[in-house]
Amino acid sequence: MLNGIIIIDKPSGYTSHDIVAIIRRITKVKRVGHAGTLDPLATGVLPILIGSATKLSATLTGGDKEYIATIKFGEKRDTDDAKGVIVETKDVPKDLEVRIKEVLPKFLGKITQRVPDYSAVKKEGRTLYKMARRGEKFEAPLREVNIENIEIMGVEDASITVRVKCSKGTYIRALARDMGEAIGTFAHISALRRTVSSGFKIEAATKLSEISTLQDVERMLHGRQLL
Repeated sequence: MLNGIIIIDKPSGYTSHDIVAIIRRITKVKRVGHAGTLDPLATGVLPILIGSATKLSATLTGGDKEYIATIKFGEKRDTDDAKGVIVETKDVPKDLEVRIKEVLPKFLGKITQRVPDYSAVKKEGRTLYKMARRGEKFEAPLREVNIENIEIMGVEDASITVRVKCSKGTYIRALARDMGEAIGTFAHISALRRTVSSGFKIEAATKLSEISTLQDVERMLHGRQLL
């Protein structure tokens, strides 16, 4: 039986479960899972666990993450990312970079985030995004996370690109939303790429387009020594 970990560079437009289903179909192995959900918009490191490697799920999901995110200011979207509907707009401060640098310290260390309404988190046994799609009113739960570092990589017009090192459970969409509110406007994620997940780096990831056969999967397996 096939056992091990394959690191996929998830393309945008796929859910994490879509990738699991593709690998399950190629390998014909039923026990396939992933370690750390990526939103459909996001790309990057997605560890896929095959066979007995699924027992490592809790350990790998719990590791720290690194993302490169582009945050667009001035638009509030219902999903807090570019795939959502524009709900409201507001002017963006002309000194955007200066204002962001002023508020960055409040987002470092242990912080409390309100989970995005469009997320797979459950409240009283019900999934938030399903409630949101039905137009139900609810208070999304709060979650304590740790953000180790936020580095501004570039500024262009009303957008800022940042590198974020953070703990598991951190919603970069929530970080963008809250940063917008902190400087008196709105914000959402326009692009998101996970570059590190539990020690696995993007350089070790395989593009989905390069995997079509069982032999492709076998050639790219990691972690056999951990099983």
